[in-house]
Amino acid sequence: MLSVIVPVYNTTKYIEKCLDSLINQTKKDKIEIILINDGSTDNSDEVIKKYISRLDAENKKMLKYYSKENEGIAKTRNYGIEKATSEYVMFVDSDDYIDTQLVEKLEKYMEQKIDLIKFKLRKVDENGKLIEKIDGPVFEEATGEQAFNYLYSKDVLLDSPCVYVIKKELFTKNNFKFKQTYHEDFGLIPLIILSAKTVVSTNFYLYYYVQASNSITRNEDYKKTIIKMNDVLAHYDNMLKEIEKINLSKKTKENVKIFYTNAIILKLNEIDDKDKNYYIKEFKKRKFSKNIKARNLKQLIKKILLKINIKLYLKIR
Repeated sequence: MLSVIVPVYNTTKYIEKCLDSLINQTKKDKIEIILINDGSTDNSDEVIKKYISRLDAENKKMLKYYSKENEGIAKTRNYGIEKATSEYVMFVDSDDYIDTQLVEKLEKYMEQKIDLIKFKLRKVDENGKLIEKIDGPVFEEATGEQAFNYLYSKDVLLDSPCVYVIKKELFTKNNFKFKQTYHEDFGLIPLIILSAKTVVSTNFYLYYYVQASNSITRNEDYKKTIIKMNDVLAHYDNMLKEIEKINLSKKTKENVKIFYTNAIILKLNEIDDKDKNYYIKEFKKRKFSKNIKARNLKQLIKKILLKINIKLYLKIR
C-alpha cells in the first residue's frame, strides 16, 4: 500500500485538481492520502473541507486530513511520514497532480518490495498543456549505489522527492528527515538513493509539475539566494559525514562529491559579483577542485580551470 503525502500551503486554485488525481486512482484499495494544511492563510482549509464533504464513504476512507501551524514544507513532509501507515510513501505538491494510473503502474514493484521506485515527470502549464517531458535513465533492479552511478550525471531530477515511491523504512531505519532549509531535497534524496538496497527507474511519466506563470522561483529576492547558497554548502558538509556511514566504493564516493560539487558551483551564477569572491574562498576551503576527477582530457582541462579560475570554469560549462 502507498501513502501519498500532500503538504498544502495557499494553493486554493490548484488543490482540487491535485485531489482529483489522487481520489480517482484506478487502484483505490492500495492508496491512502495524507493531506496536511501547513497553516495556509488563504481559504485552502475551506476548499478542502468542502471537497471532503462531497466524497462518498468509500473515497472518504482514502483521505486523512490534518491541519497545523505553518512550519514549512520540510517539517510538513516529516509530519506526513509519521502519519503514514503504508509500507511506501510518496510526495505530491498540492499545486501539481499525478496520473490516475500511478498506483496501478507501479504496484508490481511494490509487490516485489523494491526500496525505491523512480518514474518520470511532465512539465505542464495551468491548462494542462505540455511544456516539457523530463527524460532520464531507465533501468531494472539495481543496488542504490549502482542507481546513483547511473543517475548522477544524466538525470536532472535525481534529487526531487516527487518522482519517487520510497519504502518508508528508508526514512525510519536511517533516521532520515527533511531539514528545514532551502534545497532540503538536494541534501536528502541522494543519501536515500545510496542507502537503498534495490532501485528501479521506470519509463512511466506519472507526475505533472504545473509551471505557473507567477512561479515562486521567478520572484525570489537576493537575500534568499544567499541563504540558499549557504544551505547547499551545509548540505555538502553533512554529505561528507553521511557517506562514511554507508558502505560505498571509492569511485561512488567520488561521484557523490562530483554531483554535489557541480550543483553548488553552478549556483554561483546566481550570486552577484560583489559576493562571489567570498564563496570562491568557501569552495577553495572545501577543496572542490579535488572532487572533479580527470577521467579524460576535457575533464582535466575543467579540473585545472576550477583550481585556478572558477569564474572562467563557469563560462565554459
